[in-house]
Amino acid sequence: MKKEVCSAAFLKAVFAEFLATLIFVFFGLGSALKWPSAMPSVLQISLAFGLAIGTMAQALGPVSGGHMNPAITLALLVGNQISLLRAVFYLVAQLVGAIAGAAILYGLAPYNARGNLAVNALNNNTTAGQAVVAEMILTFQLALCVFSSTDSRRTSPVGSPALSIGLSVTLGHLVGIYFTGCSMNPARSFGPAVIMSRFSSAHWGTYEPDEDWEESQEERKKTMELTAH
Repeated sequence: MKKEVCSAAFLKAVFAEFLATLIFVFFGLGSALKWPSAMPSVLQISLAFGLAIGTMAQALGPVSGGHMNPAITLALLVGNQISLLRAVFYLVAQLVGAIAGAAILYGLAPYNARGNLAVNALNNNTTAGQAVVAEMILTFQLALCVFSSTDSRRTSPVGSPALSIGLSVTLGHLVGIYFTGCSMNPARSFGPAVIMSRFSSAHWGTYEPDEDWEESQEERKKTMELTAH
């Protein structure tokens, strides 16, 4: 165990998880910022999260496995794919990386576009029970995709695991945003909540737009219609 912690490969893997989660959170949350000229759409947010996870999995997957998600790390631990020691270090690196990514975005985003930094909370009258079930289904399909696309015993063609995982995250967001915001990732939920110091009693990882989001969308549509005429 001591040799594993002190090895260069182990330290590189832990740092890779930190860096990959940082970049993933930065781009994911960045796609949900409240820019006055262009409010984020469900498709935009879904693609950003999917592309970010796929890119990082392709770039840093060979170093650490490209988890970037405490839920995936725990699933692989239960599946006996990684050691307990590695899982603990990965979890810490992911949470710290998420905080760092959210902090960088907070510092770079203009005040009028920052909003609540896509802090997670129940949304659209979703109850806590509904959120739990929705997140369980969404995270299960992601974990299933990770296990099946990275299984070395599989003989059938699997294509690119990074692409498959990225599409799985995109799929989850395309459906899950309407229910819970589709976190599927405790680190993604934890990072912005720490930076904004906003933890709700039901911190399930849902994207909560500002209260006037829908009103702003309507006003923007009206403005575009008047401009067109």
